[in-house]
Order: sequence, then structure tokens, then C-alpha cells
Amino acid sequence: MNWRKITFVVIALIVLLGGSAALSKLFISMKPEPKQGPAADVKRYVSAKQVVYEDIVSGVTALGGVIAGNEVLLVAEAAGKIEAGAVSLKKGASFKKGQHLASIYKDEMELALKSKKSVFLKSLTNILPDLKIDFPDSYQAFQDFFNRIDLNKELPDMPAYDDEKLKVFLASQGILNDFYSIRQDEKRLERHSMYAPFNGTFTQVNHEVGAYVNTGGQIAKMIRTDMLELEVPVENGFSKWIKLGDRVKVITGQHKNLEGTVVRKAAFVDQNSQSRSVFVKVTPQPDVELLAGEFLSVEFPGYLIEGAMEIPRSAVFNTNTVFTVVDGYLQKQQINIIKVNTSTLIFDGLDEGTYVVQEALINVKERTPVEILEAQVSGNTPTKKNKDEKGS
Repeated sequence: MNWRKITFVVIALIVLLGGSAALSKLFISMKPEPKQGPAADVKRYVSAKQVVYEDIVSGVTALGGVIAGNEVLLVAEAAGKIEAGAVSLKKGASFKKGQHLASIYKDEMELALKSKKSVFLKSLTNILPDLKIDFPDSYQAFQDFFNRIDLNKELPDMPAYDDEKLKVFLASQGILNDFYSIRQDEKRLERHSMYAPFNGTFTQVNHEVGAYVNTGGQIAKMIRTDMLELEVPVENGFSKWIKLGDRVKVITGQHKNLEGTVVRKAAFVDQNSQSRSVFVKVTPQPDVELLAGEFLSVEFPGYLIEGAMEIPRSAVFNTNTVFTVVDGYLQKQQINIIKVNTSTLIFDGLDEGTYVVQEALINVKERTPVEILEAQVSGNTPTKKNKDEKGS
């Protein structure tokens, strides 16, 4: 009895669900389909400009670092203890040309040199009587030479002589040998004192006063501060527009700018930056301080490019391709790039009168319908071009 009731209930449920599904499908089929209108013709508005070629003066601006005109090492030409000069042997200390920078201990060598001069004086004393008898014409010159010798000063020049007999006599008495031996020691003594070859400053000091240094030891590194240059890395494509001797403007950021001259161009390209260094000699000004290591902007002169047009770099893709507008549709065309600037480029290769797009377009392809916006004039909002002007 219970099984019959359960079976009856299940069959009833199946009938009800089947009937509901059938009625739902019937009602859906009776609903009228919505009318579809014609597909909308979606157009984009683009900024485009008519190609007109003219003469363009285009310059190059780049950032360069100030470098010293000379950078040299102060090297010891003798061994010994470093003694103080007229300038503090410290990093950052400045000096003037000719100032005494430092000395290598030289007391012993000075004494040895004075001893040699004393022996030389004795030798001259011995030959003077013979000179007076055998070579009377040369006697007074050698007497004056003897009188001018000072143990604390450099040896004066030997008197000139043309007599071969006098030459043999001086050589046989050892006068010539002693004279040039003393001169050699004087040159060696000079190497114990170091003087500034230019106005400059120490950028690095390896040995200070009191330290012992060997011959050839690097005491310090110094740079020249009264003759500065700018090393300006320029894109290799730009460098061909820069010529030796060009006058440039150096923007200092102070109350006045400086002038400079292009003096060198590197004959190689940096592998990492693909730039070529251009060196500019700066004309110093007393009221403008330049320091080695700072960066300044350099404006190179403009050069005339005939029959060209300038557009934003963002408008160019695939190296040298642009979109043009032809009969209201986008069309790709290639251009001939003459010069690439920081944000623009100069080109030719399109027919004059062609409308070239001035902006970067995203998710577009050829034959996309477009409307051209007129360029802003005096701050006005761009408007659509007249239909009779489109695609002309």
C-alpha cells in the first residue's frame, strides 16, 4: 500500500516538472524578437597637421660634467721623508702656479754638493796661475767665474772658450768633469723640491708630511682649476651636427651664463650609452665659480635643415612609420628621418599637403575612420575640420 503511494507521488512530480518546462518554452517562443538597428559607424578624432616643408634651424642641448683641463700625479723623483712646503699637503688644499708644494729630505745631499763645490774651487785655484801664463786671454774670464761661485747657489755657466789647447788643459786637470758632475747633482737636488705646475687643488693625497716615500711613489693627485672643460656625452646621431670651433652657451644656473668652444670630439662611441663625448673649453669669468665634477647644460648652435618638417617623436612607430589621414581613413606611410631631438624629430619623404597624425594612437589599424581636429589656436578648444577639408 505504501509503495503505491510513493510511486504515485513520484509520477505526479515528473508530470508537473515536464509540464512547467514545456509551458516556459512555449511562452519564450511567443515573445517577439527586438529589432536591431544598423551598426554604428564609430569614428575617432585625431590631431593631424598638413605636411608643409620649410627651412628649420635645429640645435642640440645636452648635459655635461665639468672636468679639469689638466689632471696630474705628484710623483716623488727621490726617496726620503716628505717635508712641508708652502702649501698644506691635504686633500682639497688649493695652490698657485710656482708655489712650493713639498720637499723630500735633502740635507745630506745639499752638504755633499757643497763639498763637491769646495773641491772644485780648490781645483780652479790650482789652475789659475797656469792660465795667467799660458792662456792670458782666458785668465780674466775664469777668474770672474771663480769669484761668482757661491756654495749656497747653483754653479754659474762655464766661460766660453774656442782654444783647443785650453780645452785639453781643462780636461786634463779634471775641471770639465768636476763641473758637469756638480751640474748633475744640482739637477738631482732639484728633484727633492716639488713646485706647482699650475693653479690647482689636491683631489687625493696618498702620503702626507712626515711619511717616507720611495722614488716613483705617488704622493698626491692634483687638478688644474683655472682651465676647465666640459665633457658632454651626445647621442651619436646628434654628434654629426656639432663641429670643432662651434661657440656654445653654458647654462650655469647662476646670475649669468658662460661661453665655450668645442675643442675636441671623441673618435669612439661609449659602448654602454652609445654616446660620443664632445669636449667644450669654457671661458672663465671672475664672478662665476665652476667646480670640477658639477653638471651643466650646454646649448650647441642650431644648424639649418632645408625642406623639412618637425613632428613629435611619439607620433612615429616602427622606427620610421606614421599614420596619415587619407579620405577620412588612417593609412600607414614611411618617412625619411633627418634628425631626432629629445621630444621631436625632423623628417621629409611625405607629399606636401598630406595630413600626418601628430599623436600616438593606441589600438588602431589602417582603414580606421577618423575625424581631424584642428590645432589649437590661441588657446581655443580643438574643433572638427570641415568636411570639404578632410582627406584633401
